Amino acid sequence: MRVLIVDDEAPARARLARLLAAHADVEITGHAADGEAALRAVADQSPELVLLDVQMPGIDGLDVAASLPDPAPAVVFVTAHDRYALQAFEHAALDYLLKPVEPERLARALQRVRERAAAPARAPRPPRQLLVPDHRGLRVVPVADVAWLEAAGNYVVLHVQPRDPAPPLLRRPLAALLDDLGPGYVRCHRSVAVALAQVAAVEPREGGEADVKLRDGTVVRCSRTHRRALLERLAPG
Repeated sequence: MRVLIVDDEAPARARLARLLAAHADVEITGHAADGEAALRAVADQSPELVLLDVQMPGIDGLDVAASLPDPAPAVVFVTAHDRYALQAFEHAALDYLLKPVEPERLARALQRVRERAAAPARAPRPPRQLLVPDHRGLRVVPVADVAWLEAAGNYVVLHVQPRDPAPPLLRRPLAALLDDLGPGYVRCHRSVAVALAQVAAVEPREGGEADVKLRDGTVVRCSRTHRRALLERLAPG
């Protein structure tokens, strides 16, 4: 089991490492002291489990959990505070351990991870939010706020609700981002996709194209190539 330890306190990371050493099937892939480093480590190391503190400088553990790419590793929160437990399980945490962590309690959490790995594969879970670098650091963008997506070179413009005069830019190919976001978004042009939940109307144009009207009044052109697929995805049932 490949495990990433995330905690802003070095003694806490060292204690978890000592406890994990008692489990022969566990390999520690690395340590991270903050949320941004944790997300980089998950992308680089592909751990099966993240032992994740909640309160950290910058991006906290809850935001890290909500921003993990899919398929996401198992997440077990390790914190000194019990007040985050409900939020943790809303973020699909597999377990919630209180510091100081007891060896028996950690062993039970690891067994849960083993059982999850042995279970049938689940359907991919779209992220609930995106972390977008900007001039202030990292911006948290709830996926539910993204009304439509527009490719711009090596970036994707995230057009959010309510409208932002400076919409966030995410450095990713549009196709890869759509794969992560799942069935809630559909292309209406090779460089544009819309959130199905934000579509208010589809009005036909000459030549088989259409205008897609969003709930905030934005109108996005839909090409003839993508119109049929859009209408099929909007159809009830």
